[in-house]
Amino acid sequence: MSDLTTVARPYAKAAFDFAIEHSAVEQWSDMIAFAAAVAKDDTMVAFLKSAAAADKVAEVFLGVCEEQLDAHAQNFIRVMADNDRLLALPAVDTLYQTFRAEYEREVTVDVTSAVKLLKAQQTAISKALEQRLQRKIKLNCSVDSSIVGGLVIKAGDTVIDGTVRGKLERLAHALQS
Repeated sequence: MSDLTTVARPYAKAAFDFAIEHSAVEQWSDMIAFAAAVAKDDTMVAFLKSAAAADKVAEVFLGVCEEQLDAHAQNFIRVMADNDRLLALPAVDTLYQTFRAEYEREVTVDVTSAVKLLKAQQTAISKALEQRLQRKIKLNCSVDSSIVGGLVIKAGDTVIDGTVRGKLERLAHALQS
């Protein structure tokens, strides 16, 4: 996948820059996500791996996408097809969404708890993280029954372990030092 990420980066960056320039970040996000979903389809993957000519590949791919892509996005797909890069579309989508989140100063935070969090708890966590991280927060909440109590919060490289087990481990380490 890292190879596809390397291949996809310039395409994602170009698409994102174009979207910003034309005030169409959300529209391009939707179009790239749709094209990436088409590129993930097993039948389409087999077709893209075939030895078909680039213009034939682009024609078939655009035929599947129909009106979901505007003229600029169709040209984007043709360029990718000419360079035999349509298999990298899922990676382009992932990178584009990363660029968009950074542009919109948004971060996705994974919160794991012992029990399902109430809406009020989610709101309180979200507000506290917005202040701490200085970004809009998008919470992904999950339940892990192995957690005795507390929360594990992961935002990018930042991990906040507020579980009972984590606190006990830190206390034991402090006592041994």
